Amino acid sequence: MYKRQRSRSSLLLSLVLLLALLGAVLLLIGPASGVWLLMPLSLWLAAAMAGGWWLGWRRQYLADHHEARAMVAEAATAHAGLGQAVSDGELSALALAEQRHNESELRFRALLESLPKVAVQGYDSRRRVIYWNAASTKLYGYLAEEAQGQLLEDLIIPDFMRDDMVAAHHAWIEKGIEIPAAEIELKSKTGMPVAVFSQHLMLAEHSDDPLMFCVDVDLSEQKEARRELEYVTRYDALTQLPNRHTFERELEEFIVTAERHGEYLAVLFVDLDRFAEINDAKGYEQGDLLLSMVAKRLRYCQRGSDLLSRFGSDEFVLAFPHLREGNDVLQLVEKVLDSFTRPFLLDGREVHVTASLGVSLFPDNGANARELIHNADAAKNRAKLSAPNRCWFFNQKIHDELLHQHRLAERLQLALADNELALHYQPQVSAMSGRIENLEALLRWFPKEGGAISPAEFIPVAERSQLIHRIGEWVIREACRQQAEWKRRGLGGARVDINLSGKQLAMANTFKHLEACMAEFDLTPQDIGIELTENVLIEAEEHILNTLRGLYHRGMKIAIDDFGTGYSSLSYLKLFPVTSLKIDRSFVRDAPKDPSDRAIMAAAVFIGHRLGLEVIAEGVENEEQLELVREMKCDLVQGYYFFKPMSAADTTRLLTGLVGGQPRIVS
Repeated sequence: MYKRQRSRSSLLLSLVLLLALLGAVLLLIGPASGVWLLMPLSLWLAAAMAGGWWLGWRRQYLADHHEARAMVAEAATAHAGLGQAVSDGELSALALAEQRHNESELRFRALLESLPKVAVQGYDSRRRVIYWNAASTKLYGYLAEEAQGQLLEDLIIPDFMRDDMVAAHHAWIEKGIEIPAAEIELKSKTGMPVAVFSQHLMLAEHSDDPLMFCVDVDLSEQKEARRELEYVTRYDALTQLPNRHTFERELEEFIVTAERHGEYLAVLFVDLDRFAEINDAKGYEQGDLLLSMVAKRLRYCQRGSDLLSRFGSDEFVLAFPHLREGNDVLQLVEKVLDSFTRPFLLDGREVHVTASLGVSLFPDNGANARELIHNADAAKNRAKLSAPNRCWFFNQKIHDELLHQHRLAERLQLALADNELALHYQPQVSAMSGRIENLEALLRWFPKEGGAISPAEFIPVAERSQLIHRIGEWVIREACRQQAEWKRRGLGGARVDINLSGKQLAMANTFKHLEACMAEFDLTPQDIGIELTENVLIEAEEHILNTLRGLYHRGMKIAIDDFGTGYSSLSYLKLFPVTSLKIDRSFVRDAPKDPSDRAIMAAAVFIGHRLGLEVIAEGVENEEQLELVREMKCDLVQGYYFFKPMSAADTTRLLTGLVGGQPRIVS
């Protein structure tokens, strides 16, 4: 009989060992691989292992101990009947059984102690500690001898959980209501919170001495990783500011409050001017440093409840709640603008940075966060087009205009394919003789539906939508083709000048395309000229200026267009490879009546001539203006007084009529 009991006990121990190994494997691979669904099962198996060891060891110990005692008793009875004493070997049977079970206990304890980061505790029916492994010591700080016999609630249960824990334990024992596995925060010996995933197992729950085993897995690393992940998803890593998602969520809460109290709320969109150039010139490391410094300055513009966020790249957004009047935001805007008046220190040098600002107001410009942000962004874009360091307030007119421009860009996409674009040509004539010297190629758009669209309207749209590159390539090729056609017909005495924008110059293939088209149509640098604004030249990189110098030395004419309206730094003139100055039409229009404009115009003509440049007056529309530009010794005149821009066909007829000789203007 005792052999059968021993066999059943061995089977139980084998089963416990199997559960132990499976539980250990699951605990090892579960958290490490992110298979968190395995956590409850693995902890249950570990608890089963611990409880099984305790219960199995105790039963095995009692069974073997009983068997040993019975064997000794039988031997004693037999020897007594024979009148003999019990031998030493027979008397040591009980000690041998005890030794065998002590070794078994050590093996199972070693197995439990080997589980990494798995704290296992055993409690009797009154919640006193009967088992406490090394991982529990590491997790909670109590040595096994300190914890032994102590109450669970006195060791690791926070005060606010004590009553609930005791009630849950009683409910399990008395009513069979299990304590569910869960993520909880217990406490260590020092009183610090300890985050764990805890699983419980009740053994012999229907007996007089039920045992509860708890298996706790330390979640400190997982909690920290979760906090880091949450931070990354809510905040910008560079500036530590809330990101767009966080800003929008908090702004929605502000809007609810503003609506409830009848308050105004302002959203301010901030976009750094020319940040890409600073990034390229100084490098990304210095660019990141600049963004961090901008974020720091904008923090000083915040009041206690204001929001500040980095949306991406060089864009920041602020929200100002609790405004009693819409005009209250003006002081806040001024404070933000003033924060950019002081230079930033980058790489040991002072760098002046400006920003374009757009403002939208609740409830006037939007009913929710996205509308307010979108409209502030739209106003910012308008500010960026006007001038650096400007602020625009959103209104419905801006919204309607932006929508119109968006639709215009969509139509412009199709204009090239539908042959809706054309070049018109405006002659530049000698101020003294009226002889046609050059032709400026001017882009026109004639949609199939509706009337002509002004270049002042569609060219800015083309530049913002990047269509300027495709359109610019078409203009260059068409101007070259038309000049070649006039030369073929013997009408090519006048040079054709092409306008190039800053966006076009920034493209590496613009000049390659120009030279390829000139080669394709067998033109020389004397047949084609270039017009650039002074701002474009000042902002041009050195390799662009070197390319222009190469064309200049090959005989191509290069004019500064709209002279006097940009930076107007005369010191740049000696550095640029230019041949002509075109005085802006605003000076020509007002000079006859305005002494200041007349003085500026006279100075520009004088300096241009002293530098050996040809001077062209734009926008001459009447005889009074013509007399003034003649008096100032301008070389060429362009304007409606002589010729309006004409189609290629009309220009051809004009040139054909002048082949025999140019008419002269009688002075």
